Amino acid sequence: MTMRVLAFMAGVTAALTAHADEGMWPFDNVPKAAIKTQLGVDIDQAWLDKVRTATVRLSGCTASFVSPDGLLLTNHHCVASCLSNLSTPQKNLLADGFVAANRSGERQCPAQLADVLLSMEDITAKVNAATSGLNEKAANEKRKKTLTQLEQACEEASAKDKSTGALKCESVTLYDGGQYFLYKYKRYTDVRIVFAPEQSIAAFGGDPDNFQFPRWCLDMAMLRAYDNGKPAATPNHLRINFAGPAAGEAAFVSGHPGSTERLLTVSQLEERRTSAPLSLLRASELRGRYIQFGKRDEESQRIVQDPLNGLENSIKVRRKQLDALLNDKLIEQKTRQENALRSAVTASGELATRTGDPWRDIEKANEAFDSMELPFTFIEGGMGFNSRLFNYARALVRGTTEREKPNTDRLPEYADARLPRLTQQLGAAIPIYPDLEKLTLSFSLERMREWLGPDHPLVRQLLSKDSPDSLAARLIDGSRLADSTVRSALWKDGSAAINASTDPMIQLARSVDAEARAIRKRYEDEVEAPVRAATERIAAARFAVFGTRVYPDATFTLRLNPGSVQGWKEGGADVLPFTHLNRAFERATGAEPFRIPDSWQKVKSQLDMNTPFNLTTNNDIVGGNSGSALINARGEVVGLLFDGNIHSISGAFWFDTEKNRAVAVHPAIMREALRKVYRAEGLLKELSGGK
Repeated sequence: MTMRVLAFMAGVTAALTAHADEGMWPFDNVPKAAIKTQLGVDIDQAWLDKVRTATVRLSGCTASFVSPDGLLLTNHHCVASCLSNLSTPQKNLLADGFVAANRSGERQCPAQLADVLLSMEDITAKVNAATSGLNEKAANEKRKKTLTQLEQACEEASAKDKSTGALKCESVTLYDGGQYFLYKYKRYTDVRIVFAPEQSIAAFGGDPDNFQFPRWCLDMAMLRAYDNGKPAATPNHLRINFAGPAAGEAAFVSGHPGSTERLLTVSQLEERRTSAPLSLLRASELRGRYIQFGKRDEESQRIVQDPLNGLENSIKVRRKQLDALLNDKLIEQKTRQENALRSAVTASGELATRTGDPWRDIEKANEAFDSMELPFTFIEGGMGFNSRLFNYARALVRGTTEREKPNTDRLPEYADARLPRLTQQLGAAIPIYPDLEKLTLSFSLERMREWLGPDHPLVRQLLSKDSPDSLAARLIDGSRLADSTVRSALWKDGSAAINASTDPMIQLARSVDAEARAIRKRYEDEVEAPVRAATERIAAARFAVFGTRVYPDATFTLRLNPGSVQGWKEGGADVLPFTHLNRAFERATGAEPFRIPDSWQKVKSQLDMNTPFNLTTNNDIVGGNSGSALINARGEVVGLLFDGNIHSISGAFWFDTEKNRAVAVHPAIMREALRKVYRAEGLLKELSGGK
């Protein structure tokens, strides 16, 4: 490569390399030098190892071990499903909160799990060797089989390793196919609720304040991981510093950001912009139906509260993501970056020959997806069958069929490595509410008829003699899949039992499976395969220019982000980084969502009104980081991430250093609440190391 080309690439690298406070870095590639330069903080391998083994992945969230006995600190909204599942018409744990009087009173969350990342193995060379020389379709199939084989071999080897014991092994794709890893986890399947405050203080301000700041939310909860019936031994826990951080202090977020799409090509962003309104329209209408359902009576409100909260949150996320996609500045910036990389590729004849034109290949794949997007979304994606009972039925129908195939020939979600989790979910005794099921299923059938059209063969098959309401009622009323023992028995007995079943929901899943599989196969061959081949070539080109100085997109795997405690400017005014308890009482109206619970009102005179409540940092976070610890340079917890400001939602696509902010619960308000409101002295003692 000529000196002129090298100089050109160096210029491109300098222009596009991220700031130290931007990026969600895998623990094997943390930019320590940049962190020291920008934040003046040294973090060594011992610090990274302790933080890594103290950070826990929950179902859709993050938590941290904060005591030697498996105690986990996370968000209230991360345990909302557990609280809802454990509630009854007589006791609404989501609304009223929960405090275990002792460890025998800690209650198991039916479908929760906790994963701790123990090690990471780079398997890129093995995957690339397996797919070398194959065409796009063959490479796509071979890649999936190879990843399944490597996961299986990893789990079988760990089961024989006395030093580690059985591990959960998961293949992880980074840089859109530029790197492949095996992440090896210690998994806890017995996770119990220990503490949660009332919903009204955990989510004070509700939907009107969501993604806003100032905030006053005690969005915290505690779980405990159990191992063989006893509290897990977790010596590498993090200590909580109840004093919290100072303004400007360096702060790190260790967690599991769900997904970002910052490495997408311009054509992929344009495709997202076109498809986003469909999901937003559907979610907005469903929210209205949820709200009306909740107004029927108190029990209906309890039933719909958790799904409504989640839906309202997702609507704001989708709305602001669409705003970002419609922002010309985003497309202009991404176009400049893409053109710079393409120019760097063209400048090197050798690199240009190896790379070809993957950007055009992705454009062609997007054109192919346009013709199948609606049937894929509604039929294979399940948007036409929004029902927990249908989800169980599809898992049973597909899972029992796939289980009979060789492991490497199965759909990836039914590989041996994933079956224990599926078995746990099918056997979890989670309440199913028929009226809510009928609402969601009939609504999704209506939308499928609307978007696919009444003459679509599957729509005619399902609705030629039924309305969406009558079909949903017949399916829900006739199904026995709400009973976890029925599901477990069908799962155990296999495809023969499934084929013989007269359960109407099983029959529905069987009847649509062939068409769903066909549209999935078409998608995999015409969209997924060429896109993966193209993104691998783009990743190779990016590595040639940047190395790993560019961070990979988030994949709900463990990442570290450096930042500091700071506010921002909004409309020319300073937004300060701390709020305090006194303003929460000033903001309170006595009615939801600005109601402070009676438990707080009763002890108001005892509370220190100057206690810090929430704080903001410039850490780079997205969904999945909920429950992540905010950690100082000494490895202490100085906050609990639960949200971002409204600008942070665009972080799915880009990071604005000036405005994107993360929002955390201050540890001082945790201590004030545990001590004076909930009288949880035992928990405080455990959190304080027995002091």
